Amino acid sequence: MGKADHIEEKIKYIFNEWELRICILLSLFLQILLILAGPLRKRVSHKGLDILLWSAYLLADGTAIFAVGLIASKQADYSNHYLHAPPNSILHTFWAPFLLAHLGGPDPITAFSLEDNELWLRHLFSLFTQCIPVAYVFYQSLTPNKLLVPSLLMFLCGIIKYAERTYALYCASAETFRDSILNEPSEEWTLPVNTENVDMRNATALKPLEVVKCAFLCFSHFKGLVVDLIFSFRAHSESSKFFLERSSNDAFRVVEVELNFLYDVLFTKLPVVYHPIGFGCRAVSVGAIVTSLVLFHSVDKKQFKHEGFEVGITYILLIGGIVLEVIAFFMLVFSDWTVVKLEVSPHINPNVQSWKRMFMDFIVNANVRRRKIICWLLNVGGVRGWEVDSLLRPTDSRWAESISGYNFIFYCVHRRSRVKEKIYDLIGTRAFLDEMVYVKKHPLPSYVKDFIFEELKIKSEVASHTGTAKQICSAKGEWVLGTAGDSCSNLNELLKDVEYDESLLLWHIATELCYSDKIDENIQPPEHHRKIAKLISDYMIYLLVMKPGMMSAVSRKVIISFRKTCNEAKVFFHRILTEEKLVSDVELQRIACHKFLDSAQSKIRPTSILFNAAVLARNLKSIEFKERWKIMSKVWAELLSYGASHIKSNAHAQQLSKGGEFLTVVWLLMTHLCLVDQFEGPPKFGSPPSPPRPPRPPRPPRRLPTRLY
Repeated sequence: MGKADHIEEKIKYIFNEWELRICILLSLFLQILLILAGPLRKRVSHKGLDILLWSAYLLADGTAIFAVGLIASKQADYSNHYLHAPPNSILHTFWAPFLLAHLGGPDPITAFSLEDNELWLRHLFSLFTQCIPVAYVFYQSLTPNKLLVPSLLMFLCGIIKYAERTYALYCASAETFRDSILNEPSEEWTLPVNTENVDMRNATALKPLEVVKCAFLCFSHFKGLVVDLIFSFRAHSESSKFFLERSSNDAFRVVEVELNFLYDVLFTKLPVVYHPIGFGCRAVSVGAIVTSLVLFHSVDKKQFKHEGFEVGITYILLIGGIVLEVIAFFMLVFSDWTVVKLEVSPHINPNVQSWKRMFMDFIVNANVRRRKIICWLLNVGGVRGWEVDSLLRPTDSRWAESISGYNFIFYCVHRRSRVKEKIYDLIGTRAFLDEMVYVKKHPLPSYVKDFIFEELKIKSEVASHTGTAKQICSAKGEWVLGTAGDSCSNLNELLKDVEYDESLLLWHIATELCYSDKIDENIQPPEHHRKIAKLISDYMIYLLVMKPGMMSAVSRKVIISFRKTCNEAKVFFHRILTEEKLVSDVELQRIACHKFLDSAQSKIRPTSILFNAAVLARNLKSIEFKERWKIMSKVWAELLSYGASHIKSNAHAQQLSKGGEFLTVVWLLMTHLCLVDQFEGPPKFGSPPSPPRPPRPPRPPRRLPTRLY
């Protein structure tokens, strides 16, 4: 019994000795992990990375708060049991403000999701409640010691860091974001911050610096999309003129950078830090850390001769804090915000103007090289889940630049047993396992971008001349079929009054049934239309099944409709594929499609989606091969654009923190091409002129800004 008590006391001693040390080092490690891995989430769509960052994001705050409580508890024990505080308590007091700085979080990730921005008030309350125990720790160690000054400096640094995070969350919250945009004075459609003029009508390829400037111009005028603001006809006109005269490559580059600015505003501290006040606060916090390191190093360590490990941890905290600031500084300098904030005015000294332009070019080109290296490393590491033949492709990617696919026929043929599905549903892992097994990721081909952009340009030009933007935006394939001629008249009748989610399933199954046919070598391949239809078909079903929260904005019956059709298909395929066991997955899927098409009319009820999909596939097969795939690819482009324009804007914004979605890029392109409902209509011909606006009252004295960007 005595030996057991001795072991128990030994364990308690080790635990009491090491619990604070472990918490301190873990807190610093989590800060380093978040600042290095945080920026990856905007260019990687991977469940593993999401789980890692989500765990680190939640654990970072909990660890720091727990460690502050431990220090306060230990200080209370010391004051009750010791006349003079032991040397390690002085070091523990010095550690407390570091934890306050850790609660401020790194610059690249203030919010994990949009909902976190709405919790800014909770963070403000937490700022005060965490300052109280740190102040209590100082109160418990008021005896004169040489670490009091560096402790107070780090306390100031911690308050600044935590206040930065709280203010960044406040500025990115929906209500504040909307109010700040509405309170901005109306501006002309000119490049912001007095940067050099970019020829926006020049059809040649944009340089990297011009892409950033044009993207910031678009962002500054259209950031209200996230909060569903309505834009003027002038913004409509200028935006569409610019994008209609650009190549698809330039259009996508501009939109991708624009989304990058939006990501920074919603999920990082960058816009806050770039304000003059933010610069000043950052300079003070960096100066406080460096000064604290110098003061601590100059302190006589004799009183800590038995606390060597604690002294080492203190140096790790100080040096680690400086390393975090250095990383944050380089991220700050080598960001797109530096480029747009550097003013190049024609009225300043030509030498200064030339120097600024050279520096801006250097930053932009360095960023291009850096992104290519990061993307290459991610590809080689298998983080993106791409195929081997695309690993060595150099890309300057600002988002995942991938397109995921989920195939209905493949899922039904290889579906798990009902018992397994119930077990996975019970433990909540079904969606995760489905994504691992049934979802395939592909790099987004350039020909898909070119095709989608050309389709959107055609619709934008038609809408601008005929005033039919609303009708075109609400089309779910019927606009394409209506302009395709007599060969598609029966298809329009077949798809009349079909809901969007049902239409996606119909076209997806029909596309797969047509795609399973072997291509006749004597037939000229239909360029990329067949591949485009297949990619977009699988992608839209992926969104429908794996991201129902995002797609619920366009249909409320997503899961019900899909699972009902799945159950019916599973029974059918199980019956017709019992004899096919020794073939490859691709061949099995092809056989399933052929047998399904041959026996669907006799073995499936006429009112089901499967039956209608088989009828649709037969009608499509009656069209000439090349024309068939051209029509199908255009229909899928229309279904894609319908989904993009009818999903809530905050759902698009949420995807920016998950690697981005191709659908989000298409949505923003449609906005710039005036294919959404967020623009005021043009003045009608023959209508009386609108009355002149009353003179604007004088502006009140300028108040402190409600946001820092």
